Amino acid sequence: MDKLNGKDVLIVGVGGQGTLLASRILGNLAQSLGYDVKLSEVHGMAQRGGSVVTHVRFGEKVYAPTIDEAGADIIIAFEKLEAYRWIGKLKKDGKMFVNTQEIAPMPVITGKMKYPDDIEESIKQNVPGAVFVDALSMAKEAGNAKAVNTVLIGVLAASMDIDKQAFIDAIKETVPERFIDINLAAFEKGYNSI
Repeated sequence: MDKLNGKDVLIVGVGGQGTLLASRILGNLAQSLGYDVKLSEVHGMAQRGGSVVTHVRFGEKVYAPTIDEAGADIIIAFEKLEAYRWIGKLKKDGKMFVNTQEIAPMPVITGKMKYPDDIEESIKQNVPGAVFVDALSMAKEAGNAKAVNTVLIGVLAASMDIDKQAFIDAIKETVPERFIDINLAAFEKGYNSI
């Protein structure tokens, strides 16, 4: 994958998974590399496990904070159903990084719907190079299940032509000090999983 210049990244997940922190890490990374950065966060019942979508755009000059339909270069999905839900935002040749975790939305919890069985296959048909990782297990191994976000940042970092240290510095700058060690361990697990 090429450098960050001119990239549009969509980060999707459910409330409480750390999508907003991940977007801030990427924003700080892009700023440290000298790019103009715009972030836009959309919360849909986030505190109740609802969908959370963050648009991260950076380049020489960025005018709008949101990504158009079929405009994302990269989608980082913290949950499989959210990956499938937002696949229409991905460019034809875009990259997708998906946590294999399944978090049932309210219609599934209430029994009105069933969690789909064939999400990974459907995503792979639409995005042949999609990368699936068990980020939750890696985060737990690093010491905290909430570090799924930095595991996925590590997976992204391993796929980009950006100095690894720039990602590490962005994590140190963004994450509260008491959580830095766990998040760096989670980042390494994601980075080394590819």
